[in-house]
This record gives sequence, structure tokens and C-alpha cells, in this order.
Amino acid sequence: MTPDKLSLLRGLFAHLGRLPFRARRRWARALGWLAPRLMRSRARIVRTNLSLAFPQHPAQDRERWLRRHFHLLAQSVVDRGLCWFGTPAAILDTVPITGLEHLDALLREERRIILLAPHFIGLDAAATRLTLFLRESATMYTRQSDPAVDQLVREGRGRFNTVHLVSRHDGVRGLIRQLRNGVPVYYLPDMDWGTAGAAFVPFFGVPAATLLTTAQIARNFDAAVVPIMSRLDADTGRYHVTVMPPLDDFPGDASLEEATARINRLIEDWARPDPAQYYWVHRRYKTRPEGEARFY
Repeated sequence: MTPDKLSLLRGLFAHLGRLPFRARRRWARALGWLAPRLMRSRARIVRTNLSLAFPQHPAQDRERWLRRHFHLLAQSVVDRGLCWFGTPAAILDTVPITGLEHLDALLREERRIILLAPHFIGLDAAATRLTLFLRESATMYTRQSDPAVDQLVREGRGRFNTVHLVSRHDGVRGLIRQLRNGVPVYYLPDMDWGTAGAAFVPFFGVPAATLLTTAQIARNFDAAVVPIMSRLDADTGRYHVTVMPPLDDFPGDASLEEATARINRLIEDWARPDPAQYYWVHRRYKTRPEGEARFY
């Protein structure tokens, strides 16, 4: 890693973090317009995902969602500067949060907590806001291929209080270790990591390789599963984060597959009112059942 590159990245994001929202929005609008034109493979992924998830909607609706998705995504990237370098007061103003009383109650009861955070645009902003509230937390971390980017991301995500970044390379055991120690874990349940530890569970009616980990950990360690929903208001620049009540009777007597399907249905319900808010740039349907053609 070259110090010059890391310094340049820090300088860029620190500059973005000091800008008022109107200036950050101008950056985001430019990047959001450019992104689908320069990143055509990603635009194809978004278009494919939307056609699979919303086949009943006209193509022009899905194209509108695609354009809006890239604008929201660009805004979230620009706003990493605020999360990583902005003042705590600016973050508190930009990322209002409701429902913290649910976490307070669980922490007082010394319950183990899984913060269930599906891939919505406001995912990183919500994580930053929660680290301002929680004295200690943990999350899975995918190492970035560029060492300078990797260091910047690690520093940014671990900025407030104590944040344990558990490498995905080490598997879920490191996350379970933190959970056993009473540390709330911020867990992303909805990416396609292949068939290991996963089942094909419907997501918007299409079989999607989905890890059974959430239900498995909740059952084995009597952990409360607390959904974290985030929504970016493009007009105000605010990320509205909701800490929901813990899921009732989860996983209960259901099989791991049934409990995981329940989570997928919840994510669908949260995504339908504003589909552009979901993170469609990842290949959610990458792994296919044996004999089925690939989508991407």
C-alpha cells in the first residue's frame, strides 16, 4: 500500500464529510448519472434483478427504479465521508433513529442480540449511527482487494466506541465468539455466498441461495433478532433508521429453512414500497439450483 494513495483517499472522503448536504447531493447526482453508463455490467445486474423480482411491473417502471437506485447508491457512497470523518453532531442530525428503546431493554436483560441488517442503501449509515449508541458491537467484514481502500474502510467502520470487525475469511465462528461474550452483532442475512450452509429459499418468488445462519445462531444461542431498517430520503439527505422490535418467536418450532423464508418475506415487505432502496447491484440470484441456467 502506498501512503500517498491512502492519504489521497482520506483527504477526499474527509473533504466530502465536511461538505453541506447540497454540495454532497451535487456530487451524488453526477456520480449517479455516470455510474450506470460507466459500470454497464452493474447496470445489467440491477436490470436483471428487477426483472426477476418485479416481472409484473412495466419495464419503464423498472428503468425508473434503476436510475433512482444508482442516484441513491451514489449518495450513500458520497456520504461515507460524513460517516467516516464528519462530526458526531452532523451524523446524529443526518441519521435520525427510532426504536432504540428495544435495544435498551434487551441490553438490560443481558440478552444476546443479532442486529438483522438487510442490504438497503442506508446500511452503512445505520451501522455508523448504531456504533454511536452501542459501547461495543461486532460485524462481519469482507476484506477489500485494494489495501489502501481496506484500511480506510476499516478505520471508518471502527471509528466510534469498540467495533470488532470479524473477517468473513475466518467464517462465522468469530462472530459467534463475540455474541457469546454479550456483544451485539450487526449481521447481513441476504447475500449469495454459494451453497455451503445455505438453502434455496424464495426471494420475490425466485429461489435464492440464502444462508441459514440467522435462524441457526438465534436457536443455538437464544439470541433476540432485531431488524434494522434504513431508508434514504433523497430530498433531505437524511437516513431514517428504525430499530424494530425483536422478531416474535424466532425461529420457534420452524425448520431453519422455514425461518429463513420468513426473513426473506420480511425483506420483500420492506423493499416493495420503494424498490430502489434495496441493494440490487449485488448478484442476489448468482447461485442456481443444479441444472438451472445462470441469470447473469
